[in-house]
Amino acid sequence: MTEGHEGTADPRLEAQGELSMARLALDEGDLRHAADHVARALVFEPALPEAHELLARLAVRPDGGPDLFPLDKSVFLGTVVARAHVLAALGRYEEALPLLVSAQCHRPDGAWADSAWMHDPATTGRLPAELVHTSLLRLVSALDDPVPEEGRAAVAPYLSLVRSVLAADPEHAALMWSASMLLRRTGDTGEAIELALRSERLDPSFHAATAAGYAYRAEQRWQEAEDAWIRALGFDPTNAALHTDIGELLASAGRPRDGLSWVERGLAFEPDDPSAFPTSRGLRFRLDGSLHHLVELADHLRDHPDNAHGDNVLAQSSQSRYWLGPIPPPAEAVTNVLHRFLEDGEYDDAAPEDLPSAALTVSAPEPPSALLAFCRALPGSSVQINEVQEPDARRPVPEVFDRGPVRRVDRRVWAYDGTAARPDVPPPAAESAEAVRRAAAYPWRHLPGAYDDAVHLSGLPLEDLLGVLVHPPEPPTGTPGVWPAWVRRVQSWACLGIAHHRSDEPWEGSERRRVLVDLAYGPEDWVTEAALLALVATAWTHPEAREDVAELVSWRFLAAAEAARERPVTVLGSLARLVQAAPEASAEILRLAEEVLSADDEGGGE
Repeated sequence: MTEGHEGTADPRLEAQGELSMARLALDEGDLRHAADHVARALVFEPALPEAHELLARLAVRPDGGPDLFPLDKSVFLGTVVARAHVLAALGRYEEALPLLVSAQCHRPDGAWADSAWMHDPATTGRLPAELVHTSLLRLVSALDDPVPEEGRAAVAPYLSLVRSVLAADPEHAALMWSASMLLRRTGDTGEAIELALRSERLDPSFHAATAAGYAYRAEQRWQEAEDAWIRALGFDPTNAALHTDIGELLASAGRPRDGLSWVERGLAFEPDDPSAFPTSRGLRFRLDGSLHHLVELADHLRDHPDNAHGDNVLAQSSQSRYWLGPIPPPAEAVTNVLHRFLEDGEYDDAAPEDLPSAALTVSAPEPPSALLAFCRALPGSSVQINEVQEPDARRPVPEVFDRGPVRRVDRRVWAYDGTAARPDVPPPAAESAEAVRRAAAYPWRHLPGAYDDAVHLSGLPLEDLLGVLVHPPEPPTGTPGVWPAWVRRVQSWACLGIAHHRSDEPWEGSERRRVLVDLAYGPEDWVTEAALLALVATAWTHPEAREDVAELVSWRFLAAAEAARERPVTVLGSLARLVQAAPEASAEILRLAEEVLSADDEGGGE
């Protein structure tokens, strides 16, 4: 079904224009063109009274009627809606309703059914209850659950319809439970519960009990929902999907362990159920926090990329842990000073030239990206370094840490003049900076999704991806205080783009690996974290890289942990979280990462 003309500035004016053309064609006796213009008008304004008046005229013409709106292979949305209302004008309501439902399923937010006859109990009450029931089943499968507030007006005619039919046929149990499903989606949960229970009393069934459970769940009446679904299982004891629903319900009610038991019973009945396996992995991660469960889910999704439920479980689980979803906030003194400086909101709407500048002194070198963010947030500011402590954060890791898999670093994005850092690569081309800026404007749902989305950056020159790390573009919107988080997002996406550079090369020995390792093992910086993130995302999506990435991330963390014995390492907590995000990190390294994070919490850090 095609939609034709969309996206105009004033749909009503467009509809009126189409109707003017339709009247001219009708006056000339050209019914075919008149019908085409009315159909187009309906796409712009489906409830426009003038359009329905013209449809009524076309319906009763001897040479008019439904044949003016044929349903061919490339049928136009407006044609379907027009044919439905012409059929209704001729009293052929049983033919009209399925067409309106087809249009509603295609575009659920359209007011395709908003016509007087759909609100007339004397008319709709004569429709067969079974036809309305099957129509509702099609409709609810296409609607959001719940229907957004702004979309409910489009569905209101079907609510009028179902109430009229139920008033005329109050014993139709199947229509009651299908009506319950519609009413629940539109927020009428009390009536949805009542109808589902009435259906159960009249004719106990799997569908009626299931509908009752969903309606109770919508009101967070957990125990009644569980009881209803257990009744439903009495009709279909091996239904894996319903076992999964019960498991998710109990998890929502604060009983995740009981929920997992239900889900795994469902898996025993149907090992390939598209909901049970993802839900079981999500619940196991919730219970013990082991990354292994989410990695298993990610591997499952590579084989089943259309499993929307599994993708949603992975996304929800990932948002509970730094780097899997959200990027950790920075922990540097300069960013803390910046946020305190701006916390009263005085400069939220200030132009860059109206922002104050600051001269700040810090006791030891901090990541140059943090200093960059501070100075971009407050133009004209400066940061003075008091002293350099050993091991020197300005030097690449192999020069101060003589263990691990990396023996040298060839590529750097920062260079130092004494204690002052400066970019060591040129700025990116404007179009490359804009591409990274667009990517960084959105958070990722999970790491495999971030890796996949970053393929859009794969065509950018490597030099530009490196350049954007130290020459970040302006944030799309926001106050000066967004700069630290924005720089971290830009750097993360740029490194994810680097992870796709020359992706046809085998991982071992590839240029993308060499570049990311150089960035990760270079001078201590936020770029270190971004490069390690890209390595971790690669491991999630390429199992053959997991052992190598786990080693690289672990040794970089160990180097930071050793340095932290002698001096502050502001990125240490974040590196510990990257260890936790890396598939196949060893138990020993994970224990050390947990110790670092526990000490960080006790000390009031991140």
